[in-house]
Amino acid sequence: MRITYLTQPYPPMVSGAAIVAEQLAEGMASLGHEVLIIAASDTGYPYVERRKNVTVLRMKSFRNPLRVNQRLMFLQRRAVLKALTDFQPDIIHVHEPVQMGLVGLKYVSRARIPITMTTHQLPWFVASYLPNISFLRRWMEKLLWVYSRWLVEKYTLVISPTKTISNIIKAKIGIKTKTVNYGIDLQTFKSNPAGQAGDSLRAKFHIPAGKPILLHTGRLDKDKRVDCVIRAAAQVVHKRDIYLLIAGDGCEKPALINLCRSLGIEANVRFTGFISDKEELAGIYKMSSLFVTASEIETQGIAILEAAASGLPIVAVRATCIPEIVHHGINGYLTNPGDIDSMNRAIIRILGDSARARDMKIKSRAIAEKFKLEITFSRHEKLYKQMINQKSRQTFASRKPAKNPLFV
Repeated sequence: MRITYLTQPYPPMVSGAAIVAEQLAEGMASLGHEVLIIAASDTGYPYVERRKNVTVLRMKSFRNPLRVNQRLMFLQRRAVLKALTDFQPDIIHVHEPVQMGLVGLKYVSRARIPITMTTHQLPWFVASYLPNISFLRRWMEKLLWVYSRWLVEKYTLVISPTKTISNIIKAKIGIKTKTVNYGIDLQTFKSNPAGQAGDSLRAKFHIPAGKPILLHTGRLDKDKRVDCVIRAAAQVVHKRDIYLLIAGDGCEKPALINLCRSLGIEANVRFTGFISDKEELAGIYKMSSLFVTASEIETQGIAILEAAASGLPIVAVRATCIPEIVHHGINGYLTNPGDIDSMNRAIIRILGDSARARDMKIKSRAIAEKFKLEITFSRHEKLYKQMINQKSRQTFASRKPAKNPLFV
């Protein structure tokens, strides 16, 4: 097959959509398929990367004002259409529903090939970036759901990463999507001890040997609610000699650093910035004691999957798809959104019961093993082939000459 992935972010830019698009592109290429990725340039200037079975076409871009280290392409419709015409894909998979989604639909309308899309965000996630005026957010969310229905109806198939998200979309717009989980690299993210690599990372981030580490990874933006993690951890830090490690970057980072100062815990908090090296990121998970997140907007939760694969107990909130990975009382604890006291108690409970923590580590790894990358690749490949075959039959049927009524 010849497969095109249309996305705005792509590594080295870091986001859930970027990670998933790269995983699928590399996975399909490893299975022998020809892959073209069209994405915004991480440098601002257009360029092309080529390696076996994979071409990454970077389009001219500008800085995304809402995301740190993110860029967006704009008004590149003609260039994208030309690239698609030159590549002649058998199928298009969209990871950004506005600009890239619309240009993908334009191409398939004349090329008569299937097009699919993965839902990385829902309308209320987007609306959360608007000013905190309730009627404005409600109005925008409603408008976005109307747009979503119009858009989704035009796709051959829409893919959702979890059953929860599939059910939400069905309830909101009455359209059934296909559930295919994001995968996790179980060879990179392992539950074995950190060893010497962990010692080096502790030294790098000035964390004394043997001290427990609470870990949060991900974007430091308002929708991720990292302030709740800091407030919950602060109560623990004041009682025990532990460290909070926050890996990632975002617009909220300066405010979060100031929050740590105001709470008097800055000496026990480390901000690492974005970690692009997968081995270093895996090492950070391995050396940590537990993973904490207060995000309420996950469609799958890649960071949560990485934590589970690394054998960490997890403290998270009971929202969206998170209970599909964090099983309350089994591999961690779920708290109500915004309930900082409950989050604090869950952290203390895990840290204070080593036997429970060890059991949760084992259970986390077992849950993560159901999300093997190989399963994700296989399911996508099967869906692609089904869509292509279905489209071919429809095209063939539409080209059959009409029956002459004289001979009916």
